[in-house]
Amino acid sequence: MPGNNFLSNPPNFTGENYQIWAVKMKSYLDANDLWDVVETDPVPELSEDPTIAEMRAHRDAVKRRSKAVTCIHSAVSDAVFTKIMTCETAKEAWDTLKVPFQGNDRTRQMQVLNLRREFELLRMKDTENIKEYSDKLLDVVNKIRLIGEQLPDSRVIEKVLVSLPERFEAKISSLEDSRDLSQITLPELINALQAQEQRRAIRKEEAIEGAFQVKDKIQNQQGGKEKKQQWNKKSKKEVAVLITHHMAYDESIFKELDKSYISKVKIGNGDCIGVKGKGNVVIDYGSGSSAYPSLVDQSEL
Repeated sequence: MPGNNFLSNPPNFTGENYQIWAVKMKSYLDANDLWDVVETDPVPELSEDPTIAEMRAHRDAVKRRSKAVTCIHSAVSDAVFTKIMTCETAKEAWDTLKVPFQGNDRTRQMQVLNLRREFELLRMKDTENIKEYSDKLLDVVNKIRLIGEQLPDSRVIEKVLVSLPERFEAKISSLEDSRDLSQITLPELINALQAQEQRRAIRKEEAIEGAFQVKDKIQNQQGGKEKKQQWNKKSKKEVAVLITHHMAYDESIFKELDKSYISKVKIGNGDCIGVKGKGNVVIDYGSGSSAYPSLVDQSEL
């Protein structure tokens, strides 16, 4: 029967990650209509003159209690089983596992304090992407919740917004202007930040590819040692034209940047792109480098 197959495969506990196992095991017992057996005391004794219905109910209760004990026994390793093998009820076995693996209230409070401190100190590094940082943050959040401590999504969202690097400030401002942040969900926030990150990466690749195409075009038009020397003069002028009208999306490529500069630039199709900051971008030609003026494109934010 499907129920018997399901009952024969409880989550396995080897002595590590008790909180995770406890959540899985509780769900497993509940799905098999046995969790109430773990929460209650042993089956009450029959009266001196029980009815047939009372006898049947008592027999069914005893069977369910035995099934619950068997489930817990089969869900733990041999090393863990030795701690509960003398327990006569499922409740006794469950409570016995809590003491060494979850700890008492004082131990739990210390765990919560340590995890809370780790949560508050977390900051996204410049070398991390949104997925790496959100995975690290949610790992701490889930550990706090597994212990039984409340940590609402609204608090996690606040943590994400205040712990991001400066390059996400414009995106956060855009979200604040376009919608009520108290109504945004955590997955929606992470998806929005990842989308911006992906657009920035794509545009950065396009900018780099365009610069290489300019360089290749000039080199293909010039052959031999004599014309290679002309690259340092002619290519600088051509690239200078390109960079002078260039919109950069990554602030890290700027050698100098004035973030107080705010303006708009009209592009070829007549649309205007928001600009926040102007400065110099350094181009390396191999035999030397030069700095060219450029603007910070804020249109994607």
